Amino acid sequence: MVLSKGFEVELYTGKPSGEIVGLSDRIVADLDGFVREPDSRNVEYTTAPAHHYDPLLCDLLKPRLRLRQYIQALGNYTLIPGSTLAIADHQRFYRSDPHNPYHTYIEQTYGTSVVTASIHINIGIPNIEQLFRACRLVRMEAPLFLALSASSPFLGARVTGHHSTRWAVFPKTPAQVPLFTGHPHFIDWTESQLLQGTMQNVRHLWSSVRPNGNRRPYDLNRLELRICDLVTHPIHLLAITALLEARILQMMEDPQLDPLMGSHVSADLADLVALADANENAAATHSLDAELIHWQDGRRILARDWVDELYTEVWPTAKQSGFSCFLTPIHQILTQGNEAQQWLKQHQQGESIEQIMQDAIATMSQTEIDLRNKLCEPVAV
Repeated sequence: MVLSKGFEVELYTGKPSGEIVGLSDRIVADLDGFVREPDSRNVEYTTAPAHHYDPLLCDLLKPRLRLRQYIQALGNYTLIPGSTLAIADHQRFYRSDPHNPYHTYIEQTYGTSVVTASIHINIGIPNIEQLFRACRLVRMEAPLFLALSASSPFLGARVTGHHSTRWAVFPKTPAQVPLFTGHPHFIDWTESQLLQGTMQNVRHLWSSVRPNGNRRPYDLNRLELRICDLVTHPIHLLAITALLEARILQMMEDPQLDPLMGSHVSADLADLVALADANENAAATHSLDAELIHWQDGRRILARDWVDELYTEVWPTAKQSGFSCFLTPIHQILTQGNEAQQWLKQHQQGESIEQIMQDAIATMSQTEIDLRNKLCEPVAV
């Protein structure tokens, strides 16, 4: 059994020097498949749901290569890796649509703390009970996916002290999001938040994971993991996605993986929410080197060790479902470190943040070219 998978990819545009430049108004006007964010310096595209991993790599690459060719025609522009304004102005908001009232609310309420780039991973789960069970499990283990993906140790040309500055500063909204016991709970809670004004609309639920669908909160068909920083290497992103899918498939076979049933830490759901939030904060600071508390038995465990345990545990499920080969790059991330850890190591060795980002920009571009040449058809513009 395999589940459908799709991605929402947010990217910064800018110059090879690392300067981030807002181009989304022109991109959205001229290129199909791209949508603007409230700040013009990043732009988003979405991949169509796919059940198998092979086509997903090209689904990730092709829009990005079209975007690269388009912005290169505008001038000396490129795509910028990372999930924060690493060497850019992080004080001023650059509105992409000055007449959009929701964008006005975003700017006035949150400022540039929301001007981040990330990956949202959507996993199709049509059975509503399984969907909410998966949301509960993934909420408890979301810090592991943040730890694997962290790529924002810099902001405004300084080291922040966080491996994921994005998740450290991002305004999780509403401030308190429960572990939903089921679909009726989610509907009642969402309607209450809208009445109270803590959510401006049904999309205004910014937590690490949420149920998603065509008519929220009523018509739901997928889990959306929102915690991941931008993962620029498509093969690494597919590995992270394979780990997520295999864990969900394992949960479908084993109801004890539902935190409502399988936690020996606390029977109080508020305690589990507090544990998940604390683990998220730890992962945002130290990523794979963070000390976390395991939701099942309460033991303290390093994020990298937990990921390694999870990898071993889900491998048989992934193998039975035919995608275990896509899991293997997880070990490379654990060995070499995520992007944030690699960049911080370079900085500790004396490289400037500007040079680190310039090298990362060049590496991202070359990786995409190499993967396209090996695995994808030429991209028509």
